[in-house]
Amino acid sequence: MGMKKLFIDYEICNRCSECVAKCSYIMHPENNGITSLRELISFMLVCRKCEENPCIKVCPNDALKRVEGINKRATFLCISCKSCSIACPFGTIIPEVIPFFVSKCDFCIGRLKEGENPLCVETCPHGAVKFVDEEEIKEEEDIHKIGDNLIVKAFNWLETYGFKK
Repeated sequence: MGMKKLFIDYEICNRCSECVAKCSYIMHPENNGITSLRELISFMLVCRKCEENPCIKVCPNDALKRVEGINKRATFLCISCKSCSIACPFGTIIPEVIPFFVSKCDFCIGRLKEGENPLCVETCPHGAVKFVDEEEIKEEEDIHKIGDNLIVKAFNWLETYGFKK
């Protein structure tokens, strides 16, 4: 058994307009780390990487940029106007993942006792967030590793249609 990782089933997670999973991130009490991970997943895996970049062009504060093929949001510049969400022709930038107050996920690294699950896993009522060993999900389809601590189940349109962007 290796180190457990946070697993998010993005299809289940996006059924909620507002994430109700609790977060134990200690820096501020209103934090919802899942929101920051949904933004990351949206930009890395679900975004269609349009050549015209309508989401980027419409931003009134130049808060959205494409860096190495991935959209990045400058949270200090973003006013959460949701223009990028409205401009996205595929609806992959969900308004709920572009908050004004930014949350952060630290994956509860160094804060969990042996056998303990992160609070988000315990409080997500839909089972979209789990704490798994990679072996537990190796047979599932549409699995993507992001960094060392996150595994995501999400349909990747670009990969499916053979685009390399």
